[in-house]
Amino acid sequence: MKESDDIPLGRGLKRRDFLRRAARASALAAGACGLGLALYDPHGPPAQPEVTALPGLGDFSRKDPASGAPRMAVVRGTDRAAMFEAGVRALGGMEAFVRPGDSVLVKVNAAFASPATLGATTHPELLAAVIRACKGAGASRLAVTDNPINNPESCFEITGLAGAARQQGATLVIPRARLFAPATLPGGRLIRDWPVLAGAFTGVNKVIALAPVKDHARAGASMLLKNAYGLLGGRRNVFHQDINGIIAELALLVRPTLSVLDGVVSMMANGPTGGSLSDLKATGTLVVSTDPVAADAFGVELLGRTLDDVPYIRMAQAAGAGTADYRSLDPVRLDSGA
Repeated sequence: MKESDDIPLGRGLKRRDFLRRAARASALAAGACGLGLALYDPHGPPAQPEVTALPGLGDFSRKDPASGAPRMAVVRGTDRAAMFEAGVRALGGMEAFVRPGDSVLVKVNAAFASPATLGATTHPELLAAVIRACKGAGASRLAVTDNPINNPESCFEITGLAGAARQQGATLVIPRARLFAPATLPGGRLIRDWPVLAGAFTGVNKVIALAPVKDHARAGASMLLKNAYGLLGGRRNVFHQDINGIIAELALLVRPTLSVLDGVVSMMANGPTGGSLSDLKATGTLVVSTDPVAADAFGVELLGRTLDDVPYIRMAQAAGAGTADYRSLDPVRLDSGA
């Protein structure tokens, strides 16, 4: 043993130990190189399949409207069931929208765990009337969904929507994580690889949207177009910074077969949550329309506002989702007498 073999190299390592370890490392490296050469694949690994985002949730709008058929009905009254029946009859009856064997998804506003009397959510009487009409037209499957802000089960139960769905034989689709999939709206600026409630649309061929008329602190109003916000997953509150932009894009994410705007009682202030009967006003109107943009344009007037106060309506029109000039549809005006 040479003296130099015992020269400390730091942290207790001597030169002799260092040389032994270096030789062992060289042998391992040589072996690894040989193994690497033996396993070398000149073609490289196959490409991993890309996860393709959905382009949207679907266009369920009616493609074959009868020539000259009305596209919008404005019904006065207080009985939501009677008003809906009158309105849809004016548009040709539910049979014009739902055929025997259809699978229908009803998108409600169940955002908050508050009772129907506070006007923050879709009224269960309206939901029940729509389900009955769909069943009468021969729908084979009926489902009801939303992705509420509060706990979904509590929201559906306290609003009375779960009870209405059960009583009428519809399935309640609770927004579980497995039902969300990424979507990228073609030409969209905000909805890009963003989770949406796609699983609720599996097998569906008709969509009906139901929303109340409400004040909204950020958007000016919450009605049918804003109701589609409940189809987004993830940390969707980031879109509050561009609330008009996201609502205009949501108008293209899904195109309903039929839209119903409930202004029997409107939330005039402190929306969208409200919480007091003093926030509400009896406005006695229900709008049934094939064009949710037109219906929302009408709803703005129930709130005593103009289109300038709710910019996303004109933006949705510019995007091709409908018309903000509801008068151009020459809406049928009715009084349900109830």
